[in-house]
Amino acid sequence: MDTTILLHWAEFAARWLHVITAMAWIGSSFYFIALDLGLNRDIPGPADGEEWQIHGGGFYHIQKYMVAPAEMPEHLTWFKWESYFTWLSGVALLILLYWVGAELYLIDWRVMDLAPWQAMVISGLSLALGWVVYDLLCKSKLGDSPTTLMIVLFGILVVISWGYTQVFSGRAALLHLGALTATIMTANVAHIIIPNQRIVVADLKAGRTPDAKYGKIAKLRSTHNNYLTLPVIFLMLSNHYPLAFASEWNWLIAALVFLMGVTIRHFFNSMHARKGMLWWTWGATALIFGIIVWLSVLPLMRDDAPVEEAALSPLQERFAAHGQFTEVADLVYSNCAMCHAAEVYMPGLAGAPGGVMLDSDTRIAAQAQAIYLQAGASHAMPPGAYAFLTEEDRALIRTWYREVTGGAL
Repeated sequence: MDTTILLHWAEFAARWLHVITAMAWIGSSFYFIALDLGLNRDIPGPADGEEWQIHGGGFYHIQKYMVAPAEMPEHLTWFKWESYFTWLSGVALLILLYWVGAELYLIDWRVMDLAPWQAMVISGLSLALGWVVYDLLCKSKLGDSPTTLMIVLFGILVVISWGYTQVFSGRAALLHLGALTATIMTANVAHIIIPNQRIVVADLKAGRTPDAKYGKIAKLRSTHNNYLTLPVIFLMLSNHYPLAFASEWNWLIAALVFLMGVTIRHFFNSMHARKGMLWWTWGATALIFGIIVWLSVLPLMRDDAPVEEAALSPLQERFAAHGQFTEVADLVYSNCAMCHAAEVYMPGLAGAPGGVMLDSDTRIAAQAQAIYLQAGASHAMPPGAYAFLTEEDRALIRTWYREVTGGAL
């Protein structure tokens, strides 16, 4: 079995784990936010609030203590592994897809001429430096003014969003903005929220009164995580939607998504806190989303101009120079280019699926791995109703790809 197929399955496994752990993390986060905001605090006693809930045929009586009950329980459930494994699986997926496949997904030579190792270094360093800058800002005097801090952080996110699009492909730029945000969220859990909670627990066990500042700091970071969750999901999904990542306004689209995250979460936070249904937030969200849709199609409203093709990497040039390339290209033109082209002829399609265009020799060579996986190693493409590739045709695609790479990519 060649390396390409093994890598493809490794990506699938990492994505599966990533989605599962993200569901667990986001689900528990949303649950506890709603629980905390909806607690009944008009009760006597040491508890800060309580709630009765019913689920799965049973009744649950939940009490919250701002510091701790009179006696510390021997067993505490720490909600951290969901966050950690979401980040770890996400990094694994980033490496498998965008680092190993840097020439296909990370680098766009029309944007910046980078060697794969240079792109990978920028990718990794940007995530680490992003957390450092964010953490320093939160620990500065701005941390005493949460609203001002949020505005400053949003401005920085806009700059970072633009900066990523000046370095990476559009697909990778939005993905990295999501990865940076997710890194900040997980680092908040690992380096701030959990350590602060451990300090409080240790003080209580030792009979000391915990300093209230630890709870205040953790609350600030938890609030940030609350409002960043929805934008992260959008950015992680964006790589499947070219109208989001392939627009020249992709950086502004990404920035506006963070505003949508605020308006949506504000509605639910207010509702769970029993402060009313702020329906205006839905209007604001719809307006922002309408602007995003408009920005995505804005280039299409101009007069058509020739679409500049990206330069080929050395590996992609070998695909184009292979003796069987002409035969493979003919197969692609006759079976794929009706959908995967700058001008799509298939009814019902607004654009090339996945943003993949196969209407020139250069573009076919650039998409060699995708062609191999979709039409050579599997029968995923063309769709069943339009599948005119014979087994001999698919064998030709496999031979072409494997002779160039040896199955190594």
